Amino acid sequence: MYAQPQRWIASAAALLMLSVLAGCNNLNSQALNSEGVRLYQQGNYQQASVRFQEAIANDPASANGYYNLAASLHKAGTMYNRPNDLQQAEVLYNQCLERDPNHAECYRGLAVLLSETNRQEEAFRLLSAWIQQSPDQPAARIELARLYEETSRPEDAKATLVEALNIDPNNARALTALGRLRDQSGDHSQALANYNRSLEINRFQPDVAARVATLNAAGSPAVPAVTTSNSGTRLGANWQPSVKY
Repeated sequence: MYAQPQRWIASAAALLMLSVLAGCNNLNSQALNSEGVRLYQQGNYQQASVRFQEAIANDPASANGYYNLAASLHKAGTMYNRPNDLQQAEVLYNQCLERDPNHAECYRGLAVLLSETNRQEEAFRLLSAWIQQSPDQPAARIELARLYEETSRPEDAKATLVEALNIDPNNARALTALGRLRDQSGDHSQALANYNRSLEINRFQPDVAARVATLNAAGSPAVPAVTTSNSGTRLGANWQPSVKY
């Protein structure tokens, strides 16, 4: 008479225990990732990699763990000329994308790695495939614009950023990137409009704010346009792998 309720209670208890264990694993993974980020920021890439590996072991489904480990190996491989680290980073970037098909930082890191290893066509295919897979993601077009600029195709970069803004007119990254390209080409009035709109959306862009002040004060100054590591379109030389908490 009581067998069925008892089985239900036992099953519920087992599910609860699994949920608690999963929560503990997630917390452990987050703590390990945070420790790895701290080590990475200190330049201790080897120990950071160890922590990211432990984070993956605790939570194999988390895309950020794979991205962080890939970024750490990418950084070390580039700094110390270690091809094996770069090969492993490429594998990990792909494992990250298997878990999160719209992980923008991972796409950026993998595109940079492919470009750095003389595989720009593969980088273009990667980002074009992302656009086809997720046509409503402005980040995909922003990353493609980075690659266009890196390969000396600024007009294609501008057109791609306009497409991103057609999807999300309030995307501060795309506005800043488009303003920067227009600034570099001498179209200061349009650049100023893009910068101002970007700052309305995200005022925490000191480089952009400084450039706006310069443009307002000098009209059309013949000075270099603003360069931003987070919001610009530059891929490759100015890009550095960054890890996520």
